[in-house]
Amino acid sequence: MIVEMRIYHCAPGRLPALNDRFTQITLGFFEKYGIRPIGFWTTIAGPSNHALTYLLEWDSLAEREQKWNAFQADPEWIAKRAATEAEKPIVERIENQFLQPTGYSALK
Repeated sequence: MIVEMRIYHCAPGRLPALNDRFTQITLGFFEKYGIRPIGFWTTIAGPSNHALTYLLEWDSLAEREQKWNAFQADPEWIAKRAATEAEKPIVERIENQFLQPTGYSALK
């Protein structure tokens, strides 16, 4: 198993719009493409409280590439994402890392 950690740094005041987009749009596309979220978190203390951090579970990097690329290329997703940012951008910057559990990790 591989875990992808993604951090979306939002424009000030736009985190509620990102949360709405995940709830109303993105999670449906994740389900459509078999993308498996582990959990989602907002930052309550740290450098910025305008961030959403979430984890995705993958069997391999090849699985991630196939499913993520299909999701990103979906014309309906592209249109719906653009509509949510028609007024102003939501996400300023995205960070992602791929993590592999250690032998002593509770999550393997």
